[in-house]
Amino acid sequence: MNSRSLLYIFKRCILAVLTIWVVITVTFFVMRAVPGGPFVGEKAASPAVEAALKAKYGLDKPVSEQYFTYLKDIVTKLDFGPSLKQRGRDVADIIGEGLNISAKLGLSASAIALLIGVISGSVAALKRNTLTDRLIMVITTAFVSMPSFIIGSLLLIIFSVWLSIFPANGNSAGGLILPIFTLSLSPMTHITRLTRSSMLDVLGQDYIRTAKAKGVSEKNIVYRHALKNALIPVITYFGPMLAYIVTGSLVIEQIFAVPGIGRAFVNSITGRDYPLIMGTTIVLASLIVVMNLVSDILYKIADPRINLE
Repeated sequence: MNSRSLLYIFKRCILAVLTIWVVITVTFFVMRAVPGGPFVGEKAASPAVEAALKAKYGLDKPVSEQYFTYLKDIVTKLDFGPSLKQRGRDVADIIGEGLNISAKLGLSASAIALLIGVISGSVAALKRNTLTDRLIMVITTAFVSMPSFIIGSLLLIIFSVWLSIFPANGNSAGGLILPIFTLSLSPMTHITRLTRSSMLDVLGQDYIRTAKAKGVSEKNIVYRHALKNALIPVITYFGPMLAYIVTGSLVIEQIFAVPGIGRAFVNSITGRDYPLIMGTTIVLASLIVVMNLVSDILYKIADPRINLE
């Protein structure tokens, strides 16, 4: 890469850090502004007990002092503090356990979506206006218009309740198969349609017609010229899509009882567990920011002609 591209990447990294700082700041002060507190629902929590709990977790200090202490712990030690509800456990450990499962779920679903989406989109473009093309477009349109929680519930009823092929609990052996397939369907349809439209655009370019006129084989035209350039929009979409699948699987994790980061996030909200809410929000936001940055870099690698400014 040239100096201009490196400068662009440096600026994007600085912007990413600023974005994460804004997320930390906004989340922290919004949590403190919400009426009530994390100990309101405690059994027999007298004012003395509640005051002791606040002193234990540092919630009795001024908000500004809490903010700078929290920010310092994140920057220096990547420490999100202890959970207020899951006593004796650190937020980082809870997030790590949930993210480990959610990452497996998201990476598997993304790989399936990318592989099947690129293949089916390429086939639809090469078989334009044929029965194959129309069939692929009908299927993708159906899956795009159907919400993921409807698809997940339908698959759960068919394969877990009626046929008893896969377990309904995502924590069981083979329990991630249905949630992985459910999560992959929506991005797979988007990649299929994106690949098809991009491939059709590339196949109509002058250099493709020139390659055909020179006698280049159809296989080389498709794989060495058309597909490589057609994948550039897919690369742009894939980075944010991967982050979305990992961070946006909250509903699917609830449907299939997957003990991922989505469940931890939902439980933290219902339990008003401030450190866990802030920790999961920061991690999920950081993942989205980083994947957008990686997507931009891969965009440049895929097509060196693109000037990053």
